[in-house]
Amino acid sequence: MKSTVMKMSLLTLVIVALVLLNSSELAAQCPMCKLSAETNLKGGGTAATGLNKGIIYLLMIPYVLMTSVGLLWWRNHKLFKAEELEREVRALLVPA
Repeated sequence: MKSTVMKMSLLTLVIVALVLLNSSELAAQCPMCKLSAETNLKGGGTAATGLNKGIIYLLMIPYVLMTSVGLLWWRNHKLFKAEELEREVRALLVPA
């Protein structure tokens, strides 16, 4: 059961990552930033694309950090459970 849940979670994470990485254009700007970027584009500048990429980059950092922390916790929890199970088996096998 847990294996199925983990597989479904991983599949969902992969699909979300692919959708986010495959997005060609995202407008993640406040109205003032958008106006400034549009004015820059009309003047022949390229600041708007850098601004959008910077905003998306800043928005992704917390998600990457939380995913990393979650994966580390899950791995350590799994190792702890395996060690605990091994101790229980040794305690049953070793005569007292």
